[in-house]
Amino acid sequence: MSSSSDLAGLLAAKIRDVPDYPKAGVVFKDIAPLLGDAEALAALVDHLAGRAKALGATKVVGLEARGFILAAPAAYAAGAGFVPVRKAGKLPGGCLSQAYDLEYGSAVIEVQGDAFQPGERVLVVDDVLATGGTVEASLDLVRRAGAELVGVVVLMELLFLDGRARLAEHLGDAPLEAVISV
Repeated sequence: MSSSSDLAGLLAAKIRDVPDYPKAGVVFKDIAPLLGDAEALAALVDHLAGRAKALGATKVVGLEARGFILAAPAAYAAGAGFVPVRKAGKLPGGCLSQAYDLEYGSAVIEVQGDAFQPGERVLVVDDVLATGGTVEASLDLVRRAGAELVGVVVLMELLFLDGRARLAEHLGDAPLEAVISV
């Protein structure tokens, strides 16, 4: 890709809006067409891997569930490890848990307690930044596990929900990048 606007245009053209899903009034951003397009998927994975390398990430965290699909191949391409952050009760062994509030309730996410070595450099990847609750909780988990946050990259930021403002104090000096902003 020659520029970030070229990449954003290619990817945005492959994301389908699904009105009234999962409930009336919500417009779901379906990335399945993007994932099914070899050129678009390769461009996105290459971009994410490039960011991981540029930031010196030793681990790439993917947030359940669509974040897994993006983070795992990016970690591989960057020569980094992949760490899943999952909903509570889905990971074996000792886990660190973090509760957080959503616009319609609350939830808990977890990471395995031995997923990071002290001082490892972590890039967090997810598909959508909406209100910021899930990303915020994941940043807290990464730090509690003794790792250093080097950045957050999301495929798409929903600007009208202002999740970036919620994350400002949690990011520290780490950059937050959205490939597409809508």
